[in-house]
Amino acid sequence: MKITAEVPGVDEKNLTVKVVNGNLQIKGEKRENQEDKSGSYHLTERRYGYFERTFSLPEGVDRDKIQARFSKGVLTVNLPKKPEAMKPEKIINIELD
Repeated sequence: MKITAEVPGVDEKNLTVKVVNGNLQIKGEKRENQEDKSGSYHLTERRYGYFERTFSLPEGVDRDKIQARFSKGVLTVNLPKKPEAMKPEKIINIELD
């Protein structure tokens, strides 16, 4: 299983991914400062934003092997299953009346 989150403008130092009470928690903060000192004026813009998302971990996820990767504004969290959770498929017979 995989969770993908687009977080443009968020620095990797401002992202956290952790397991809390059986839930996966993703937190981040965006800090952006922009200055323009052209001509006869000085313009400064600051944008801040905080987000937090919590997901219930599905049954059978191996919490010790969860991995997160951040690249080009996209956070990808891989949630591998425990070996015992990956049982082979079973065909169910259909009874006729």
